[in-house]
Amino acid sequence: MEWLHGFDVTAWDTHQWITFATIPVFTGVVGWLINWSGLWMLFSPIRYYGVTIPGMRELVSLMPRKLQEIPGWPEGKVGWQGIVPARAAKMGSIAVDKVIAKLGTPADFYQQLEPERIAEHIIETFRPDLPAMVDQVMMAEQPRLWRDLPRPVRQAVIERVDAQLPNVVTQVTDDIGVQIDQLLDPKILVIDHFKQNPDLVVRLFRDIGKKELDLMVLFGFIFGFLLGIPVAYIDVAVHQWWLLPILGIFVGWTTNLLGMQLIFEPAEPKRILGFKVQGLFLRRQDECAEDYARVIADEVITLERIGDFLVDGPRGDRTRQMLATALRPAIDKAAGPLRGAVRVAMGGNRFDSIRDAVAHEAVGRTIEPFRDPEFSRQQADRMQALVARRTKELPPADFVEMMRAAVKEDEWMLYAHGAVMGAAGGFLHLAVFTWNLLGIF
Repeated sequence: MEWLHGFDVTAWDTHQWITFATIPVFTGVVGWLINWSGLWMLFSPIRYYGVTIPGMRELVSLMPRKLQEIPGWPEGKVGWQGIVPARAAKMGSIAVDKVIAKLGTPADFYQQLEPERIAEHIIETFRPDLPAMVDQVMMAEQPRLWRDLPRPVRQAVIERVDAQLPNVVTQVTDDIGVQIDQLLDPKILVIDHFKQNPDLVVRLFRDIGKKELDLMVLFGFIFGFLLGIPVAYIDVAVHQWWLLPILGIFVGWTTNLLGMQLIFEPAEPKRILGFKVQGLFLRRQDECAEDYARVIADEVITLERIGDFLVDGPRGDRTRQMLATALRPAIDKAAGPLRGAVRVAMGGNRFDSIRDAVAHEAVGRTIEPFRDPEFSRQQADRMQALVARRTKELPPADFVEMMRAAVKEDEWMLYAHGAVMGAAGGFLHLAVFTWNLLGIF
């Protein structure tokens, strides 16, 4: 305490007392602003806003790797996009690797959606369109034969196909279940959806961590105020004009760092001086798991999106081929005892062509009920229960990873932002109370 020798507070005038007392208040307010604006940096804006600067791309390529990670800079732009939406694809990848992959296999998810109910819904949706589909295919493939057949015979063909429908659809949903691991890639499904919907990732963060994020802003003032007390003593003792901005850098950086640590660390509960210590976010794992499961089940891994992926995704051709193969036997069964005569009458190749045409036409109609939003919502409850249950069972370290890992490597931007604001707060205090630039004292 040598630096406090001769520190005579009794000799202070009112101005010195006010200067001393306002430093913790300033650092507290700056700490609050740092964490408040830090949250804005995390989440806003959803899309990138900025301008292209000629030569910026080449200049950035020469900078340290950390600076090359600032949103927009690698493309030669100066602007900003929220850290979370900018890392939406990475968030999706981590969500799969750290969490969703541990919740179950694609087959587990598919079984949770009740294939039996899916089959019933397909039949219910498909059946009214069946006569038109058969008529459309036959008119395209064999119009004269189809027109010449008596109406009762045509109706009998349609009825035979209709009678086979439940068995065929059940076989289709069973085949999807057997091959789902080859047809569905949850990682691509989730990453693509997160990348296309960065607002969803922001909402995921905010819905799950709202309580902790609000506390982080409040603690910004508390941490800033407490750190400002020693800063005030050091400033008075050393009494150098440049010291307050430098200490402001330390206060700003530390305030943000403490805020992040408060939320996420430690992952596992520890005893310190007899008190249980654990990251605030981890203490609410069960509650947060429910919120996380609701978003995943309602908007990410849904029956509707699975149906889109199966048919239109990167493995859609394989799905269509598998469905057509499963549907072809239905055409043979629909022909029944007449199949041989029909093959002779129109030729084996022609019969096979009609059978294949009916099968391929039926593929799209078979998968269409997957895309029914209302039916998908009905199935979401079971998916939500699965995701919530498995998420609650995750080790705390894995649970916190799903929220923090995507932005952890960018946290230095928040700390640097805090340091800049801390320095600005130091200069502002100097301007008001030391240099009296604002004419207050």
